[in-house]
Amino acid sequence: MEIKKVTIENISQLQKIGRDTFEETFSSVNSEENMKEYLDKGFSVEKLKAELSNENSEFYFAILKDRVIGYLKINFGQSQTEIKDEDTLEIERIYVLEEFHGKKIGQILYEKAIELAKEKKVHYVWLGVWEQNPRAIRFYEKNGFMQFDKHIFKLGNDEQTDIMMKLQIEK
Repeated sequence: MEIKKVTIENISQLQKIGRDTFEETFSSVNSEENMKEYLDKGFSVEKLKAELSNENSEFYFAILKDRVIGYLKINFGQSQTEIKDEDTLEIERIYVLEEFHGKKIGQILYEKAIELAKEKKVHYVWLGVWEQNPRAIRFYEKNGFMQFDKHIFKLGNDEQTDIMMKLQIEK
């Protein structure tokens, strides 16, 4: 498997993997209307172009045999969704196609995020994970993350609670 930084030329692949993995992960536990609204807005070409051209956000693909099977999005500085500290890095998304769950793809993407955090010499990495996603919560706890707060994530008209977790980075 290969990890490759996403560029503007990869926007259609990013849109597809983003929509596919989000839909696989959350469509069974959210209304069709809320999912459609979020997918249309969150993965629009305009929004992805803006994110890809933001110097404080980066996307990485997980590629297996020329197929994009997952991706990572990180934010730092003022591009972070909550904490705007220059000394932190946010993992905004790690998503992997369902058929590749349990094959350590998420772990490899996670390790890429930690490598980037160390390169940027941040003190800690943080993220938000939906309180009703126990698999993701266990994944981050297994990797040393601790809960420190909560925030609201809007999916369409549904306000959902995300658990905010962080991990100290050894310098």
